[in-house]
Amino acid sequence: MNLAPIAQGKFVGTLESLRGNKYPRWFTDGKLGIWAHWGPQSTPMEGDWYARLLYQEGSKDYKDHLARYGHPSVKGYKDIIPLWRAEKWDPERLMGLYKAAGAKYFVSMGVHHDNFDLWNSTYHRWNAVKMGPHRDVVGEWQRAAKKNGLRFGVSEHLGASWTWFQPSHGADKEGQYAGVPYDGNDPAYDDLYHPKALPGDTGWYSADPRWHAEWYRRIKDLIDQYHPDLLYSDGPLPFGEIGASIVAHLYNSDPQSVYTCKQPSGGRWAQDVERGVLGGIQAHPWQTDTSIGDWFYNKDWKYRGADWVIHTLVDVVSKNGNLLINVVQRPDGSLDPEAEKVLTDMAAWMRPNGESIYGTRPWLVFGEGPVRASGGAFREDFAFTAKDVRYASKGDGTVYATLMGRPADRDITLTALGSHEGDQAVIRDVSILGSPGKVSWMQSAEGLRVALPDTAYSDIATVLKITGSHLRDFHSIPGPASATTVTVQPEADGSYRLTPEAAALPGGSVQVETKDGQSNLGYWDDPSDQVSWNVNFAAEGAYDVSAVVASESEPTALDVCIGKKVVTLRLAPTGSWDKFETDHLGAIRIGAPGIYKVVARAHDPADWHALNLRQISFRLKPAAIAGAGGKK
Repeated sequence: MNLAPIAQGKFVGTLESLRGNKYPRWFTDGKLGIWAHWGPQSTPMEGDWYARLLYQEGSKDYKDHLARYGHPSVKGYKDIIPLWRAEKWDPERLMGLYKAAGAKYFVSMGVHHDNFDLWNSTYHRWNAVKMGPHRDVVGEWQRAAKKNGLRFGVSEHLGASWTWFQPSHGADKEGQYAGVPYDGNDPAYDDLYHPKALPGDTGWYSADPRWHAEWYRRIKDLIDQYHPDLLYSDGPLPFGEIGASIVAHLYNSDPQSVYTCKQPSGGRWAQDVERGVLGGIQAHPWQTDTSIGDWFYNKDWKYRGADWVIHTLVDVVSKNGNLLINVVQRPDGSLDPEAEKVLTDMAAWMRPNGESIYGTRPWLVFGEGPVRASGGAFREDFAFTAKDVRYASKGDGTVYATLMGRPADRDITLTALGSHEGDQAVIRDVSILGSPGKVSWMQSAEGLRVALPDTAYSDIATVLKITGSHLRDFHSIPGPASATTVTVQPEADGSYRLTPEAAALPGGSVQVETKDGQSNLGYWDDPSDQVSWNVNFAAEGAYDVSAVVASESEPTALDVCIGKKVVTLRLAPTGSWDKFETDHLGAIRIGAPGIYKVVARAHDPADWHALNLRQISFRLKPAAIAGAGGKK
């Protein structure tokens, strides 16, 4: 494949090369970006994926298109594009609103799956300069962002377009148009709808090398013309080393640039999670992308409020992440009044509380409280209350504790900030951001007890600023447990089920994923990763340990540890990532009741192969057996 060379530099088109990536401070300090997920698909005001769904007979969008525009054998997506005119789009005004709302970077749609470029594309006639609004959308957004001091990014969804657009090559199966080819079958429009995919080419990313080369030259053109600070791909890294070459080109062109895609990073890029979060503090910076409504304008959707945006932001920041939030635009480029209110309310909260967001880093634990936002894509809308606390820190002298709502009780206790013998941490002052009221507080082994003043609090979230010295030297806690947000309690039969939702994920590649309605810990590719649980063992004795696991083709071994006590699971492959089997590991003795930290980790990092872990179980053995003791 003959591809144009990438910019010279230390990065080359291999995954291993990309491990040398450094995350720029503008990204790790900025925390909040706003996204314009906007284009011709906004025109029907029916929401996301209209360009594909209009070709799916019987779908809501097919019926809408038939009624308003005509049958897709004659009037297809090509006929929607000229109707998108962006006649009320004022990028400078909108960017001022986004900056006031707290955004530190802005991301423009570059090209969606509809294969329509929003820039002055060198290689593709279907672009916004030649058609539709006849404006360089990417370029105008970029100028407005720079004028307002925001970093600028672009999103590319092009990689998936080849297979995504294949329904345009179909035909109705029933009715008066049965068998009449849709307009995607017309060779005159191959450059919009793509040629018909080869048999078996049905994945998110096409296996067709013609498409790999086309994607490469168009995304390289986007980078070379606009030099974005951030490039987003809607999926995992596209096309192996071809995708790695584009990332290397981006990094070599500007060492301060960021690449983000939906794949665990291993330090190569910032992993993105669509409409979801990760379960714990991550070793590498990451990003969640979500929207206050549908992705494209949908006249039937109700917007989420600023409280939802801020709660998501605070939770993500506590885990070393950023939030990229889509503010939905009307087809003409304007915002609904409800969307503008979200921005106004965000601005009102960020003005006094922004210091708890910008420039912060995760603290020792990300939070405490009843709601644990389990990791994984398409998991959001958590019912946070003021009993849920999220932490962030600046250096060794400041910790921010954000109560996710208006506290109903003036007396609160932050258990993670309890004092214990051996701690060097010293708290000197506690205050509320944006409030002049004096805060009374007292520290003990049970936690930091705070008496809130009788003053106005935010309805969205109340931030306590805790200052002192050595504030990262807490948790010299006597006993075997470490501080965490969840403690596993015994089941009715006295057994213990260690589930993905209760696990602490301190960083790396491991994520909570869902298969057939059940969760598991997956993407466990890195042998240096480990996960842990706090378990409240109510009785001493020996416990049988078992695990529910799946692996595809390679044997591996997993250790389950409590302190120096270890049992090892030697796992033969189950034949599929979705085929889970229960394996018995052995027994571990608990010498006295209490809360213990249970760790799962690779037995031999040199011989580690990925697995999916659904559950670890502990079951107390009968007393006669328990007396024999467990493995050490």
